[in-house]
Amino acid sequence: MLSNYCRIAFRNLWKYKGFSAINIAGLTLGIASSLLILLWVQYEKSVDAFHVNNDRLYKVYEREYYDGKVDGNYETPGPMAEELKKIFPEVEYAASMQYQNKTYTLKAGNKILKAEGNAAGKDWFKMFSYPLLAGNSDKVLTDPKGIVLCRSLAEKLFSSAEAAMGQTVRCENMADYIVTGVYADLPPNVSHRYDYLISWQAFLQQHPFATQWINSGPFTYIQLKAGASATLLEQKLKHLIRNYTDKDKNGYTVEYGLQPFRDVYLHDKFKNGIISGGRIEYVQLFSLVAIFILLIACINFMNLSTARSIKRAREIGVRKVNGAGRTALVLQFLGEALLLTLLAALLALILVSMVLPAFNALTGYQIKIPYDNRIFWTQLFALVLTTGILAGCYPAILLSSFNPLQVLKGSHLPGTRTHLLRKGLVVFQFVLSMILIIGTLVVSKQISYIQTRNLGYDRTNLLMIPLEGGLLANFNVFKDQALQTPAITEVSQLSDTPTLLDQSTTTVTWPGKQASNLFPFFVSHSGYDFVKTMKLRLTGGRDFSPEYPSDSTACILNETAVRKIGFINPVGKSITLWGIKRQIVGVIRDFNFKPLHEPIQPMIIVPELKHNSNILVRIQPGQTEVALKKVAALCKQLNPSFPFSYRFINDDYNKQYVSETIVGKLSGLFAGLAIIIACLGLLGLTMFTTEQRTREIGIRKVLGASVGAIFRLLSFNYLGLILISMVIACPLAWYVMHQWLSNYAYSTTLHWWIFAIAGLIVLMIALLMISFQTIKAAIANPVKSLRTE
Repeated sequence: MLSNYCRIAFRNLWKYKGFSAINIAGLTLGIASSLLILLWVQYEKSVDAFHVNNDRLYKVYEREYYDGKVDGNYETPGPMAEELKKIFPEVEYAASMQYQNKTYTLKAGNKILKAEGNAAGKDWFKMFSYPLLAGNSDKVLTDPKGIVLCRSLAEKLFSSAEAAMGQTVRCENMADYIVTGVYADLPPNVSHRYDYLISWQAFLQQHPFATQWINSGPFTYIQLKAGASATLLEQKLKHLIRNYTDKDKNGYTVEYGLQPFRDVYLHDKFKNGIISGGRIEYVQLFSLVAIFILLIACINFMNLSTARSIKRAREIGVRKVNGAGRTALVLQFLGEALLLTLLAALLALILVSMVLPAFNALTGYQIKIPYDNRIFWTQLFALVLTTGILAGCYPAILLSSFNPLQVLKGSHLPGTRTHLLRKGLVVFQFVLSMILIIGTLVVSKQISYIQTRNLGYDRTNLLMIPLEGGLLANFNVFKDQALQTPAITEVSQLSDTPTLLDQSTTTVTWPGKQASNLFPFFVSHSGYDFVKTMKLRLTGGRDFSPEYPSDSTACILNETAVRKIGFINPVGKSITLWGIKRQIVGVIRDFNFKPLHEPIQPMIIVPELKHNSNILVRIQPGQTEVALKKVAALCKQLNPSFPFSYRFINDDYNKQYVSETIVGKLSGLFAGLAIIIACLGLLGLTMFTTEQRTREIGIRKVLGASVGAIFRLLSFNYLGLILISMVIACPLAWYVMHQWLSNYAYSTTLHWWIFAIAGLIVLMIALLMISFQTIKAAIANPVKSLRTE
């Protein structure tokens, strides 16, 4: 019996080759798209999920109440990790880590290279499953003069991990470190990557601010003892800061919480001090897209199967007369659907393996098809089974319900309900497709807005060079000689990168300040000509200048800082920052120094030349190559112990929105696939309708109907359904994209023409799909059409 069903299934596939090809193509594209998204989602969920003690690892976060607002972040006081181990018996291990990597120059013998490193507490390798190839996890990060290298870095500097142990590495040509350990290269699915680690004690010696509870910045990670309650511990440490500082008073309140470490990568955004969102939103979005695309493919199958039901009505009638029960028929048609789905899944697997390299290049990931993973094959089997049953259940029930007497008399035709359902499914397909296309257009428009927004400064043709080694002492020589080249117009210095200034303090005072006026000011250190180099706009006062010796204790504020302080005419007035009284010499127009997700914050700029800062070089448009040669030669001359390195501010800016860019590209890819799959189904229905109305078309042509009239007759119904789908999709898409744009403090506008363009795209693609078949039928010889009966 089973072999007989298989023969019938293959016979029908071959008999109706056109419909079978459309069904298989739609299902193949749908399953391939879903499989790609499934692999991407699994990769996202695998990030930081491999640690042995993940169920006991937590990251401390901070919630700040001030100025009528609530903010959340992961910045904590530097002494917190060690203190938590002392006072809470539930904490087994704890470690601090610097909030971001630093790129330093490392030298070993005659080998010099740049590497990204960090500082971590002594329990780091006890808590996290980063295998040590050499060294002891209890000791590698205890020595302030010790350094732990990744395997690749150890091999570059010393040829092997074993050879690196006990060797000296000179950092920034300022401090020597002894290699105390070598760890395996971090796997691809790690959220925070670094090439080396120094001890937390070394970091505290270099950055005394991190020894004080009043300052925040580092990250704190803890591992609980087995059986310990994170909820109870969270209650205990909620107001911990009150035991060490009076920072928590006068309307400024700090609370601490715990987040499972395995959740941090996907849930790292704060809204009103609550963890709510992050990359998990994209995971959920594309999971929904996968379901949408699979639904569209399944709807194609259902539509074509029910439309073709009249072709198989006689077969069903004969089977029923010969004793076939409805259950047997349902199982047969479900089996055919599953067989077709299985064939499509095999083709989808081949297709995914072919496009995966390009997909990885697009996403920047290293995703592979896990052929040796049982869970993957179980998920694929579940996907095939679900798709087959979803696609085949309604056609199976419908076909098995035919009355054999009516069928054999030739009087059975699909009823009005079937026609309405088929139309409803077509509308549903195109509603989903329209939402995806509108979403793609809005994401693209937001990315374009980000790339073209006036940030308040000119980020183009702006070069950044690390102020390190001999450049620190010879900065003025560098500046003078660089400005002698016409290709370079301005040179200054900044302690951070202009796209992300993140040092803040609440210890700013001024005359008339109320006790409740506690809110953070972002502080940056700059050199002379900073305003001119950045092309900022002064709304009052002047830039720092060597002509004013008193500028060593001066400052410049942005407009937001002036509004927060409440000064009417701020130039000439004073504020106190970190115990130093500073005179305001200038006010600059607000500029974005953080990602556009965040509003502009109060900012103070003070003049200071310091190590680990950056040189800013403004280049004449079109003179980049000449300018680079000049600054490279100057760096080699003034700083021979360090390799020349540089970055463009524009590149740094664009890196902040890599996720949005990838999402935009993926949205475009899957929206395109969705509309193609939907239109494949539309093409199949058009082919079937044209075939069914061949005689009618012939009669109409004999009676004088034009090609245009026939085309309108065959295409009007489907175009009408598409217009209905537009009316339904537009408000739904507006709501979804409005919610997405609300994540940005500065966003594009949802103009009406976005929806019009999306509708036009869908309409044109659909029209293109159905026009070939309808025009072919319209221009056919009516004599042949009338002979078809």
